[in-house]
Amino acid sequence: MADAEKLPRYRVLTGPDDASFCWRVSEMLDLGYELHGSPSVTFNGDRVIVAQALVRREGTGTDAGRR
Repeated sequence: MADAEKLPRYRVLTGPDDASFCWRVSEMLDLGYELHGSPSVTFNGDRVIVAQALVRREGTGTDAGRR
């Protein structure tokens, strides 16, 4: 993935409520993001869709120790 300095400080992940979505959120947590608020959940008539906001504080992430 990109350097932490190139990543946005705020992002919202959306997708089907499945293992892939959980892995995407976990990857962002590993990069220094923190969960922001509760997840949103809806049903689109076919499957459950979730959204989770994440924020990355300044000086966090994979390169935080190199500054």
